[in-house]
Amino acid sequence: MTEETRQRLENDAYCQKLGIQLRSLEAGSARTTLEITADLTNFHGTPHGGAIYSLADAAFAAASNSRGETAVALETNMSYLEAVDVGTELTATATETHESGRTAEYEVVVTDEDDERVATFRGRVYKP
Repeated sequence: MTEETRQRLENDAYCQKLGIQLRSLEAGSARTTLEITADLTNFHGTPHGGAIYSLADAAFAAASNSRGETAVALETNMSYLEAVDVGTELTATATETHESGRTAEYEVVVTDEDDERVATFRGRVYKP
């Protein structure tokens, strides 16, 4: 991992807009956080699925690009398991689960402050 890669990830405009922060970055893994605010809720008053997806996707992007080579998403899926309240800080932890040359697979576990699983994200990337 290079400092340039870390800087590019930390300066992602979309993540900055939502409040997603890169907390750790190592080869093949990353951790991001997001505090759920009222403006990130849906009409039920619970976190919008898009906000949670974005948090997980940011960790996925960071982990898959952590070695300094470009990786782009091929496919992703998300399972939402629990709702949380406004004010909760969520953490997304991405881990590389398979790597084979031009493609790699990652699992991202989203947890709340009590380390309870809120969502699970899986994604595959292509490295051109």
